Amino acid sequence: MSLSIKQMTSDPWDTIEDRFPVDSRHNGVVKNITPYGVFVELETGIGGMIHISDLSWIKRYNHPGELVKVGDKIDIAILSIDKENRKLSLGHKQLEEDPWNTFETVFPIGSIHEGLVTRKDDKGATIQLQYGLEAYAPARHLRKEDGNNVEAEETLPFMIIEFDRNDKRILVSHSKVWEQVKNDEKEAAKKEMASEMDKTKKAVKNIQSKVEKPTLGDLGSLAALKDKMRKAEEEGEN
Repeated sequence: MSLSIKQMTSDPWDTIEDRFPVDSRHNGVVKNITPYGVFVELETGIGGMIHISDLSWIKRYNHPGELVKVGDKIDIAILSIDKENRKLSLGHKQLEEDPWNTFETVFPIGSIHEGLVTRKDDKGATIQLQYGLEAYAPARHLRKEDGNNVEAEETLPFMIIEFDRNDKRILVSHSKVWEQVKNDEKEAAKKEMASEMDKTKKAVKNIQSKVEKPTLGDLGSLAALKDKMRKAEEEGEN
């Protein structure tokens, strides 16, 4: 004889869509944490996983343990239901609207913002911008004007050089900030020099016109005088 207590109660997965429909919000308990996600129990026998990429819109966690610990309660949204395999796909960031549409207008390419260097290695550095947003600066963009490199824990201006809303990625550069200042100074110097040259040319033309007018007048007077003298000579001969 084979006995079972489970068969005395209804299977909770038979009505899973009614109690936990897609897009509904709930609160669960963190039961396990792995490098790629967090397992959350919603009720006895019902649970699912929050993938690490679904923990936050703006922060890139190296490990889910940076946000939660086993035993913590966490709010979630139901993303999808796999009834056949008895799995729920859960999300935490989906409790809020995607802010990246707004970020695109706040951090346009070429704009400059103050940032804190939170982590740094040989390849580059992670920069924390406003609103808790993280950006990345490749190593070649960490050179300072004095030749030294940007170090961790420094707060400096950074220029947005790439904004990818789909991949939720922002690239920044400190080097381009002071390089841009130098380029602007060079352009300003060129414009000033061109303006001075234009003023000089106009001044020279003005002087030449003033010099030429008396000279032409003198030549006209001299021609009239010669003509008068010629007529006087002719009358004298007659």
